[in-house]
Amino acid sequence: LHNHGFWRPKPLLDTARFTLSFNSRHRKNHQDSQALWKHEAVQKYLETLSKEYQQVSHLLSADSLNDFEQRTLRRRCANLSPIAAAFQEIKEAEREVQDLEAMCTELDSRDEKQLLELALEEKEGLDKKMSMLCRKLFQLLVPKEKYDRSPVILEVTAGRTTGGDICQQFTKEIFEMYQNYADYKRWTFDIVNYTPAEIGGLHHAAAHISGENVYRHLKYEGGTHRVQRIPETGMSSRMQRIHTGTMSVIVLPQPEEVDVKVDHKDLRIDTFRARGAGGQHVNKTDSAVRIVHLPTGLAVECQQERSQQMNKERALRTLRAKLYQQIIEKQLSQEQSARKLQLGTRAQSERIRTYNFTQDRVTDHRISYDARNIKEILSGKEALDKLINRLLEFAEIQAVTQYLENLQALEGGG
Repeated sequence: LHNHGFWRPKPLLDTARFTLSFNSRHRKNHQDSQALWKHEAVQKYLETLSKEYQQVSHLLSADSLNDFEQRTLRRRCANLSPIAAAFQEIKEAEREVQDLEAMCTELDSRDEKQLLELALEEKEGLDKKMSMLCRKLFQLLVPKEKYDRSPVILEVTAGRTTGGDICQQFTKEIFEMYQNYADYKRWTFDIVNYTPAEIGGLHHAAAHISGENVYRHLKYEGGTHRVQRIPETGMSSRMQRIHTGTMSVIVLPQPEEVDVKVDHKDLRIDTFRARGAGGQHVNKTDSAVRIVHLPTGLAVECQQERSQQMNKERALRTLRAKLYQQIIEKQLSQEQSARKLQLGTRAQSERIRTYNFTQDRVTDHRISYDARNIKEILSGKEALDKLINRLLEFAEIQAVTQYLENLQALEGGG
């Protein structure tokens, strides 16, 4: 390809090279896609990709290319085509907005008031279209992570607090929130382990969730979730005292092709009677299984199936997922790109979200985002989906911004 002299492929964003953090001191305020679009470095970068697309398209028409060169160029053209198309689409929408703005400045007489209102209404529609197109463009720019399409193992564990069952009750509500969210997204939610508390809450639970882009949507849910509320029963409820409690969420990607060799000599397998609801079967059958991986100390349990063998198979699958996660962590550490965004098991001590029942407010501390109506969030439907999409958009914008900052530093010799 270099025989043609001028074509040299420009890299698309490779976010694996950079450490991403929600708490970057350079970007404390949330910046939306449309604001980032106007950044000079973004415009320059997209112009470069657009020109490259034109060059590649021109080269593809040359008769002198061999099969390898044709395949390489077609692949590059396929990568650049949707970006170039989105870029042009935004440019056209931007021109329409500018034309409308120019027209609005001229419509100031009373006779033209109705026309001005129509123009402003059309501009509002174009602004929404611009925002949607910009989000689409940055989704195209940021590469999909290796595990985004994978199913996950989601675990919840109650924290500790003085004052009783607030953590256990909150843990149950959060687990049910994700169960409802899975139903809302039409995913499959299979409970692997469920350890209820004596007074109606939940100590620990785990579920296998599969469906379309499960890990992509849940990867930023891992971390410490805090609750602030007045308990419904007990002395604290009568005294109207606010209690603070925590619970933790762990999200492990589980690619379908996970192949981690586990030597049975390294396993200790115990059986016991399942706990919680389940009638006579729970009380009389030692079907629950606990597996301990002796070299690492990792322990998993499964008690949801009636068959001991099925529980054993599920527990082994969960163990492999955890061991696989350790391999991923080691690789990320070696590449010096462990991301705080990937909070699954990487930053469990970091408080990511607060659910304040007395103020009816949910705050995500990573993006300084407040949502009202806790019940809507905990219902696991549209309100939670909106919050999760805000996190995804923030991560995409941050990836683009940091990439361009690094690019500018390299070009400036910094």
